[in-house]
Amino acid sequence: MMPVYHYKAATIEGEIVEGVLNSPNERQASETLKDSRLIPIKISVSAGAKKVLKPMKSARTGLLSFTTELTALLDAGLPLDRSLIILSETSHNSAMKGIIISIMNSISEGLSFSEALQKHPKVFPRLYVNIVKAGEVGGVLETVMGKLTEFLESSDELKNHIYSAMIYPVILAVSGGLSVIVLLTFVIPKFSTIFDDLGQTIPLSTQILLNISGILSSYWWLILILLVLAVFAFNWFINNEKGMVWWDSFKLKILGDIVTKLETTRFCRTLGTLTKSGVPLLQALKNVQEVVGNSIIRDSINKVIKGAKEGQGISGPITASGVFPPLAVSMIKVGEETGRLDVMLLKIAETYEKDLKTTIKRFINLLEPAMILIMAVVVGFIVMSMFFAIFSINELPF
Repeated sequence: MMPVYHYKAATIEGEIVEGVLNSPNERQASETLKDSRLIPIKISVSAGAKKVLKPMKSARTGLLSFTTELTALLDAGLPLDRSLIILSETSHNSAMKGIIISIMNSISEGLSFSEALQKHPKVFPRLYVNIVKAGEVGGVLETVMGKLTEFLESSDELKNHIYSAMIYPVILAVSGGLSVIVLLTFVIPKFSTIFDDLGQTIPLSTQILLNISGILSSYWWLILILLVLAVFAFNWFINNEKGMVWWDSFKLKILGDIVTKLETTRFCRTLGTLTKSGVPLLQALKNVQEVVGNSIIRDSINKVIKGAKEGQGISGPITASGVFPPLAVSMIKVGEETGRLDVMLLKIAETYEKDLKTTIKRFINLLEPAMILIMAVVVGFIVMSMFFAIFSINELPF
């Protein structure tokens, strides 16, 4: 039995209609609606469907939904103003609905779409606005909106993959840490009372364990305050220029392969999307600096911008910076020589995105047993120390 899909769509006249239909998959459901002269806005598996639902992407924000739905409406031939009216009527996100209405008001006052978006910098990043502006100037707004959708989906997919990969190690670290804290603060002190009453000399490892437990039980509030202050101090330090450079350098030394591939993916996908959408190269490079997270790599882009201003292109300055992988540098050089830099940049982003996922998976596969081993050693030390003390009690003369 085919799954049942619930859909929300717009007619050519701009009216909103909802309903359900049977279809083997979401793509076929969309094609069925288009054949019926309906513009798909949202398609989801009905609650009664006999199909396992795919998990929703946690990073799928209102921006992605807005871009995807606006692209669908523009591709169907609806004008921008009518498309925005439809989105304002169908949006379930109250904050985004208010922003859409504000954009409509700005356009009615004579501002362009990109200028209206620019009034909401917390929602629409500068690179988003610049891509839209390039689409307006070139008369291909619906095309660049499609590229924006692909860009946001790829970025969210990569973020979700990293977050998903880190869930188990984080749970393991938290549960293991809590277990050790419970043992030291609630279990060990009870044994401490017994050993004190007996007055017997206990093994050194047990003495160390009891001392740690006593400090933790008596001064837990002070330790908690010191930890909070340490977190705030560290956060303040890495937000300063010198601290940020030190922290980013440290991450490059410890997680060099992962950080380099991640920043290469960000750089190439963003620059490729911007240049393919018609944004001038120098402006695109300045936008890329806002996306790159590592300050060491971000500073190296200044050399690339300087080289581009002097007519050197970007492959030479990128090679001189030494922060990008050799394969990426070679592919950028080929793209520049063949006049297909935008296509090559997106190809590099796809290549390193796949490679990054493999690298993260390999790193997690090594991290998980290492964490289990560390927790086993800590818990084993606690248990064996108590056993040694119990055995020493059995040796007491009666």
